[in-house]
Amino acid sequence: MLHQKHEEPPAGTSIQAASSPSPATIDESTTQARDYHYYKKVFAGRQMPFAFVDLDVLDQNIHAIAARTEGKQVRLPSKSLRSVAILKRILAANARFQGIMCFTAREAVYLASQGFQDLLLGYPIWHEQDIAAVAQANGAGSDITLMVDSLDQIEQAERVAQKYGVQLPLCLDIDMSSDFPGLHFGVWRSSLRTSAQVRPLIEHILASSHVQLVGLMGYESQIAGVGDAVPRQMAKNMLVRWLKERSRKELAVRRAEIVELIKSYGVQLRFVNGGGTGSIATTRQEEVVTEITVGSGFYSPALFDNFHEFRYQPAAGYAIEIIRRPSPTLYTCQGGGYIASGDVGLAKQPQPYLPAGARLTPFEGAGEVQTPIRYTGPLELHMGDPIFMRHAKAGELCERFTRLLLVSNGAIVDEVTTYRGDGQCFI
Repeated sequence: MLHQKHEEPPAGTSIQAASSPSPATIDESTTQARDYHYYKKVFAGRQMPFAFVDLDVLDQNIHAIAARTEGKQVRLPSKSLRSVAILKRILAANARFQGIMCFTAREAVYLASQGFQDLLLGYPIWHEQDIAAVAQANGAGSDITLMVDSLDQIEQAERVAQKYGVQLPLCLDIDMSSDFPGLHFGVWRSSLRTSAQVRPLIEHILASSHVQLVGLMGYESQIAGVGDAVPRQMAKNMLVRWLKERSRKELAVRRAEIVELIKSYGVQLRFVNGGGTGSIATTRQEEVVTEITVGSGFYSPALFDNFHEFRYQPAAGYAIEIIRRPSPTLYTCQGGGYIASGDVGLAKQPQPYLPAGARLTPFEGAGEVQTPIRYTGPLELHMGDPIFMRHAKAGELCERFTRLLLVSNGAIVDEVTTYRGDGQCFI
């Protein structure tokens, strides 16, 4: 992926201020009330830290995403949600939402035990025990598809499937990055880029008795995950948009050619998967794509504020407690340093959300046991008051909390578990 230094939007931006350029994606009756006073009243007396999901805002994001896909099916990436209850809620919201993209074998088997079907592993697995767990689950009636991008992986899957007397469905992962002079635009993922590279794998699968080719996946991360409306970076934003457009045209041709190659062998694919939250508008244009993977847009974390074509509403966050006041405008909170994965930089820090105008200090940031917050706004803050934060990414927030408080219409209406709350730790 193109590595760029992100400058965060003004900290504490309200949901209303973070609204999409398209009014159709925003319900004003939902967004206007979501200020500091609203959430402080909702969570009055609640021990901090805690994580929450605003169901009213989540539902707005669900409807907006369903509308933007324009008929394509949506597969939910579990890594961006990490709660069985939230996964079930979103899947039940629209018939277009079908299937889950999992991130480990053990997670896929766990979700199968919770009643989920159409589970696609988003990454290859190798250890025989992991493949065996999938084989046993499928033998018992589950529907888990393995991801492969090499002959060795196919052979390993065939050996284990034969041992357990099942046929394992496979999905080919193709590379969707672009190479420009002096720049690799995308992530280092699959080694399969051309039809010539894919052909031996197709033939090997067809010659095997215990594996079957059912899907094709290509993740255009440089379009789906790279912001192109970063504040105060106009020149870079214009460059990124130009690179995205060049890359989009190239990868659409690449994906279509590989789909046609697979069809020439008489294989009817069950699905052709592509995209992500940031590429819905372009991925949906590809005729060969049957489904788009969309996850982060439902919670709408801070990193997804920086796209010019859309803006979803922040539906998930967490609260940390003010425990001291070193100076008149500085409030120190307990904990809060929930840093996102990826390249190290300011963009991966969580951001103060409410009250509007709160911000991290440049030399401490969000800390393991304390987080200083600078605030010079009109509200009077006291010891024990919350500072509401947003994580940089979506589902990673759930690795820090066992439960999510669910909010609707000004009240906590339920509590649900995260993976951690279920006693699960997959990666």
